[in-house]
Amino acid sequence: MKILMLTWEYPPRVVGGLARAVADLSQALVAEGHEVSVVTGDWPESEQTEYVGGVRVYRVNQFFPKPMDFLDEVHFMNYHLVQKGSDLLHHVDFDLIHAHDWMVAPSAKVLKHAFQKPLVCTIHATEWGRNNGLHTDLQRHISDLEWWLTYESYRVICCSEYMREELRRIFQVPEDKLSVIPNGVQADDFAKVHDNLDAWRNNWATPEEEIVLYVGRHVFEKGIDLLLSAAPKVLSYRPQAKFIIAGKGPMSDELKRQAWDLGLGEKVHFPGFVDDLTRNSLYKLADVAVFPSRYEPFGIVALEAMAGQAPVVVSDVGGFRETVEHGQNGLTFYTGNANSLADNILHILGDKALAQTLNTRAAQDLKERFDWRQIAKQTVECFKQVAPKPHENKAFYDRYQLTRTFVERGGQARESNNHGRW
Repeated sequence: MKILMLTWEYPPRVVGGLARAVADLSQALVAEGHEVSVVTGDWPESEQTEYVGGVRVYRVNQFFPKPMDFLDEVHFMNYHLVQKGSDLLHHVDFDLIHAHDWMVAPSAKVLKHAFQKPLVCTIHATEWGRNNGLHTDLQRHISDLEWWLTYESYRVICCSEYMREELRRIFQVPEDKLSVIPNGVQADDFAKVHDNLDAWRNNWATPEEEIVLYVGRHVFEKGIDLLLSAAPKVLSYRPQAKFIIAGKGPMSDELKRQAWDLGLGEKVHFPGFVDDLTRNSLYKLADVAVFPSRYEPFGIVALEAMAGQAPVVVSDVGGFRETVEHGQNGLTFYTGNANSLADNILHILGDKALAQTLNTRAAQDLKERFDWRQIAKQTVECFKQVAPKPHENKAFYDRYQLTRTFVERGGQARESNNHGRW
């Protein structure tokens, strides 16, 4: 199959888990014999084209004209995505368009209708879920764009059963339009670490200290404040613990003030953004990796920590419930409960045999449940449900449009067997 992907971030630009997931999926699809072109708006200096793992990646300039605000930046990016996508679609007979999240919804919709191509989207998270509701005009606007993308798509992919229910509840997406396909992890990507790891460790902790690690964005939904609130109890039982809070975000300064107010002092370190080699090395050295999210559609960070051979403690929320089995491949705590979080951290720090048992099972799960080759095959089966043969494409699109027009003019939307569309 020939697949055109639209995404707002792609490595080396990595803001959250979306970039890594899109990159790994696209490369896995190529490894399965498919042709993938990715158009992404993450190159602020000049447009560039490159091959990454067999994937054609087209990076467009999204910062000219200079945007006045965040929504302007999104809209300008979509203008450039439409331009590049149109150029590709004029020269390549793609089977379908695959869009990732709301920030590419306008370009996905335009290209779908202009070239009469089936559209599939993956919703990685929702604005409603990130904010536990919609509280501002900007949040409501983003949520509308998310609904719009699911409405325009022939098929909607989400990463967990938790997200399936969220999309049904918030956007009323019909059940037969939804596919649940998990994210995965390339375990080999986490094998490379710093040379002489023991000596390198001295830059982060003393030999007797136990490393409690967090890696990710500093935003409210990730629950880092809960980890800091749990730190005093952990330190009262394990004074040798050392907390490393890697990453950055809008809450970074607030979190540093919280650590100061709690008197954590030298027991907590905020290194900021860390590169992949440093991240891998920290996972390898960590006595426990902690992800205390309040909202997590899937939780790919837990898989990355497992791949880095760090035992994990996560909140029992969202997709974490489906990837981390308490006492089997990690430990889970009651979401939002700092006391429960501290207890689980102490459990792993105090039982090294348990930590090793969790790591062994986690490595097995990565191979059996979260391998990108299997995920790519599942994704292709989803694509086949909506991608017609070339000679059927026009009639296929017209049938979809007839149903869509009926709905927009007041007809009753219903679930059907018509390839999961309205």
